[in-house]
Amino acid sequence: MTQDQNDPVRGERRLLSRRSVLTTMGALPVITAATSVLGATEAAAATAAINPSAQRQTIRGFGGMAHAAWIGDLTAAQRETAFGTGEGRLGFSILRIPVGESQADFGRDLATAKRAAELGVTVFASPWNPPASMIETFNRNGQTNAKRLRYDQYAAYAQHLNSFSTYMRNNGVNLYAISVQNEPDYAHDWTWWTSTEMVKFLRENAGSINTRVIAPESFQYVKSMSDPILNDSTALANVDIIGAHLYGTSYSNFPYPLFKQKGAGKDLWMTEVYYPNSTDSADTWPQALDVGEHMHRAMVDAEFQAYVWWYIRRSYGPMREDGQLSKRGAIMAQFARFVRPGYVRIDATANPASNVYVSAYRSGDTVVIVAINKGTSAVSQQFTVANATSASVSSWVTDGSRNVAAQAATSMSNGSLTVTLPARSMTTFVTSLSGGSSPSPSPVLSPTPSPTPSPSASPSGGTGTGPRVAYTMSSWNSGFTASISITNTGTSAINGWTLSFTLPSGQSITSGWNATYSPSSGQVSAANVSYNGTIAPGATVDIGFQATHTGNTAEPTAFTLNGVPCTVV
Repeated sequence: MTQDQNDPVRGERRLLSRRSVLTTMGALPVITAATSVLGATEAAAATAAINPSAQRQTIRGFGGMAHAAWIGDLTAAQRETAFGTGEGRLGFSILRIPVGESQADFGRDLATAKRAAELGVTVFASPWNPPASMIETFNRNGQTNAKRLRYDQYAAYAQHLNSFSTYMRNNGVNLYAISVQNEPDYAHDWTWWTSTEMVKFLRENAGSINTRVIAPESFQYVKSMSDPILNDSTALANVDIIGAHLYGTSYSNFPYPLFKQKGAGKDLWMTEVYYPNSTDSADTWPQALDVGEHMHRAMVDAEFQAYVWWYIRRSYGPMREDGQLSKRGAIMAQFARFVRPGYVRIDATANPASNVYVSAYRSGDTVVIVAINKGTSAVSQQFTVANATSASVSSWVTDGSRNVAAQAATSMSNGSLTVTLPARSMTTFVTSLSGGSSPSPSPVLSPTPSPTPSPSASPSGGTGTGPRVAYTMSSWNSGFTASISITNTGTSAINGWTLSFTLPSGQSITSGWNATYSPSSGQVSAANVSYNGTIAPGATVDIGFQATHTGNTAEPTAFTLNGVPCTVV
């Protein structure tokens, strides 16, 4: 994506005309399908079967781009709207920022990135151009001023990316990842890369980059840009995330069999898009529902782990220029507020009726179902959740008159739930497999303390064995993330809990989710937050954090819950 820095709106229209055509081409079959009508009265759909045991990809999150140099920075209030998870918020858990072309530009997006990091948001960065001294011009298909990175500057460019990462870390933002190049195959106004050049850089230079590496970020998910990476074991070893954009990409091109074959241990992210266009207002309804189907297919058909919009605040974006959610933003929030980082997509009947799209996600005992009805009639939809008991169900709906509006609680009986999906609507359901109360949709990601219930005297429930803890660590050069599952193996509920453990030397927590962590190093206490203080017998609570390390990637060896030793698995 590009933007004329001196005249943002004109620059947007100038280069995006081709994009608008491409996007429309990709959307036409979808629009045609969406015009079919279910009937004048409420229609019944086939049962949507949810299987929590059939796990697919781990979700890293949903988010958008901030680019202060091109459209101005988000205000303090807009940052809270973008990354907060309560009512009227987007719930974004990912922020994308540009890599400055010179060190003088490094701080332009720091304020927004820093606040996002404080809220536990994953921050990553993409470059449009290397420093000018590293570039040469060449003739590319008649474009005489085409730019590319000089081959003798590859090592210096890797260090430039490291310099940006180090600058951000020294100013309170630990970048989760950095890209080699934004849209190397659609670079009329920035730097071109061929797939051969990309593989060469990944093979010879990406190993020295001090955070996770993203490539190739093709503008249209062009597989000829990413196939060579997957087919080169050395290049693939030096990349962590296969990134792609979806401008004009048809749904038939969403699946990626080669990634499923060769991408084990790597992530697959959709790192930029707007949809279906950048010309209409984001409040146009029911067109905004197209965003919902696009996100559904990105999760289900493409099996992406992240979905990142272009500008967070824009007339066609999730946040209007006045800082309020648009209709497109409300649709995105139906995913982002409830399907949090670390959730896993689980099998669900994806299309139980014409114009109805269903996906489902799980974290511990929590199950989230996202249902879209693009038809002009209401639909009676039954969901069956395998191995579930009876439980309360919370739900939120967006339609022509409501934006992520909370609905009255309902019940799931023996794993079965029948609801009415309003015409032209999107509904998110949150429930529990174990029959406990459905969790809050607004997890606290910052380390700000939250009120906690009085802890149980003994979390073991009188069984004579302590709670069970599973600790999973994913590390890179100077940092890591840790996911912790706490299971109540007892026969009575745990009401209020604090998990204690000792971080090995050199490790320090920078942000966390689903618990309040204190202090950041040494002997750490992770206390429940307001929505997960009760752990029913047999139930599991998932928490986690991001941290830095100085070379020691050992794991804690012992845990206690409310003072009771835990079994570590």
